[in-house]
Amino acid sequence: MKKLIILTHLLFSVFALNAQVKQAKHIILIGCDGFGAYALPEADMPNLKKLMETGAWTLKARSVLPSSSAVNWASMLMGAGPTLHGYTEWGSKTPEIPSIYTTRYKLFPSIFSIIRDQRPNEYTAAVYSWPGIGYLIEKAAISKAFPANDDEELCLKEAVKTITENKPLFTFIHFDEPDHTGHNIGHRTPAYYKALHKVDERIGAIVTAVQKAGIADETIIIVSADHGGKDKGHGGKSLDEVQIPWIIHGVGVKKGHELSSPIITYDTASTIAWILGLEEPAVWRGKAVKEAFD
Repeated sequence: MKKLIILTHLLFSVFALNAQVKQAKHIILIGCDGFGAYALPEADMPNLKKLMETGAWTLKARSVLPSSSAVNWASMLMGAGPTLHGYTEWGSKTPEIPSIYTTRYKLFPSIFSIIRDQRPNEYTAAVYSWPGIGYLIEKAAISKAFPANDDEELCLKEAVKTITENKPLFTFIHFDEPDHTGHNIGHRTPAYYKALHKVDERIGAIVTAVQKAGIADETIIIVSADHGGKDKGHGGKSLDEVQIPWIIHGVGVKKGHELSSPIITYDTASTIAWILGLEEPAVWRGKAVKEAFD
C-alpha cells in the first residue's frame, strides 16, 4: 500500500510538472447562453471589456452547427463536434448519434472526466442555470454539480460560494442570459443589451470572488458562449448566430491581444487541458489556443 501511495504521488507530480502554465492553479469557464459576438462592441459591459484589455480575445470564434445550445455546450466541454459526441439538437438529453466512444461515466469524455482520471484529488465544479446542462456532464466525475434551475441569481450566488470556499481547479459556470431575452424580445434590441449589462455584472461578481479568495494570481478566466442569435431565434448559419466571443484572462495570458487563430468552441476544452498539462483523449478534435499565451 505504501509503495502504491508513493507511486501515485509521483504520477501526480509528473502531471503537475507537465502543466504548460505552471502558475495556473485555477481555471474558471464562464458560459453566457445566446451571447452573439456582434453585440459586444456596443454593449455596456465594462467588466468583460476590462478582461479583454488585460487578456486575449476574439469576436470571431465560432459555434458548431447547428448554432444551438446542447450541441454547443457539449462541444465546448467535450473537445469535439457532434459527429463524434453525438449531441446534435437544441435540447439533446442523450446523443442522437451514438457517441463514438464513452468513458466509465457512460458519456463521451469531457474536460471533467479527464481531470478526474488524471488528477483525481482535485476539486471541480459545474454550476449551471439551464437544467439542460445536467444531461451533458459526467456528474460522477465532478466534485460539485449544482443546477440552479433557471435562477440566474442563485447560479451566481452558488458560483461565488464555490470559488471562495472550495477554490476548484476547474469551475464551469453557465448563465442562461442573454438567450432568454433573445427568445422573448429579440436580438439587437434594447432589452437584449440591457440583459448583457446584467450578465456583465455577474461576470464582475465572479472576478471579485476570485480576488477575495486570494487566488487571482493563480487563476485563468475564460468567457465564451454557445451561440448568438437572429431576431428571436438561433440554429441557423448567419454570422450573428454562429460567431461567439472568446476571451481569456489571467496568469500567463497575453495582455490586450486580439487573437488571429481560428477558434471553434471545442478548442476551449483542449485549451484547458493544455494549460493543465493533461493528456487529451484521442477522440477529441480541439486545438489549444496557444497564441493567447506568452
